[in-house]
Amino acid sequence: MKVVVGLGNPGPKYHGTRHNIGYAVIDYLAAGPGVSSFRSRFESQVAEMSEGGEPVLLVKPETYMNLSGRAVRQALDFYKVERDSLLVICDDLALPAGKLRMRAKGSDGGQKGLRSIQEHLGSPEYARLRIGIGDPGEYMDAADYVLSRFAPGERKIMDDAMAAAAQGVLLWVRKGIDDCMNRVNAGPETEKPKKDKPKRKDPDGPTPADP
Repeated sequence: MKVVVGLGNPGPKYHGTRHNIGYAVIDYLAAGPGVSSFRSRFESQVAEMSEGGEPVLLVKPETYMNLSGRAVRQALDFYKVERDSLLVICDDLALPAGKLRMRAKGSDGGQKGLRSIQEHLGSPEYARLRIGIGDPGEYMDAADYVLSRFAPGERKIMDDAMAAAAQGVLLWVRKGIDDCMNRVNAGPETEKPKKDKPKRKDPDGPTPADP
């Protein structure tokens, strides 16, 4: 069995906030075919699915972010799952909005949910998928920023990031962490320019990119 945990805070007050991007990816996966309804277990909302014949437990801890490790520990102990079968999805202030970063292990980087999980597992050696939520800049407190919602101009970027993160999760289940890191950390493939059509010079100069 694989256990996939999306971090966030419970309740409508926090729905759709930057800090709840982990919840959003779990909900994205749970909307797929063949996934069970959510139910309350392990101080979490959990649902079951299967990918490539492998059972997968989707987990949204309801302990609030700072105590996420308590819920994760309960789920792993109940199913006797080792750390190498755990993947945690969370937000990351240090990454640009929509940027994904998969790691097999590492420090919490100041993310309090990851810190709690490390404390309860006694090790930083578990996979994590970080999703960039952008930088608040110098004029907004980080605590307020992570509890804010995405601006309309960010919505498409974050929707694409959630879809890519969900595909990364499925790849991790099927192929393991190394293949997943290679694919996710490389980012989306870009189309190579066609060589049979030379570029036409624009007398007015280059056109600015869309915002």
